[in-house]
Amino acid sequence: MDAQAFWNVIGNYNQSTLIWQCVLLPLIIISLILAYFQKATWLLNATLGICNIFIGVVFFLIYGTEPIQTYFAAPLYLVIGCLFIYEAIKYRTNRFNKPGTVQWILLCLIIVYPLVSFLLGHSYPQLVVYIMPCPIISLSIVTYSCYTHKNKLLLLLMTLWGLTGVKAFFANALEDIILLICGLFCLWLLISELKKRRL
Repeated sequence: MDAQAFWNVIGNYNQSTLIWQCVLLPLIIISLILAYFQKATWLLNATLGICNIFIGVVFFLIYGTEPIQTYFAAPLYLVIGCLFIYEAIKYRTNRFNKPGTVQWILLCLIIVYPLVSFLLGHSYPQLVVYIMPCPIISLSIVTYSCYTHKNKLLLLLMTLWGLTGVKAFFANALEDIILLICGLFCLWLLISELKKRRL
């Protein structure tokens, strides 16, 4: 995908969805706080499900301009979103364990995503913000890693997108190195889960 086309999609999306982003971001924060204190732990999965579906439909199907966005990214995010909602319903009492050192480091990287994008020379609306594909998947990976029960298919799909962070090196999007790091972490989680099932 052409780098300028990539940033044009981001710009158009940001300009048109500011209100929705201002609704979804506080919902994520509230859900995270509740999960951290073991209250309504299912709500975080449900919120991430809604956010991933929103990204799939709005960012990729409505504002996307490339075939890879329509035929790969959009279906991927829609399935990920549906799986998160399934997890929220099926495993309502799934325990949310407090983040460890690695998870806190990754969360801090996700928090500075927009700042890194800005420091790399991007400006709003062509700026990576929180309610966008890569930050949302990065957050989904890190927070989902805190749950006791993990869905292997969900981990696999998030790993696939996480590893697309390699585009950071040729799409003028070095901030997506954060995504790549989270993707490698998700790959490790997936391998760990597969090993557990063999024991």
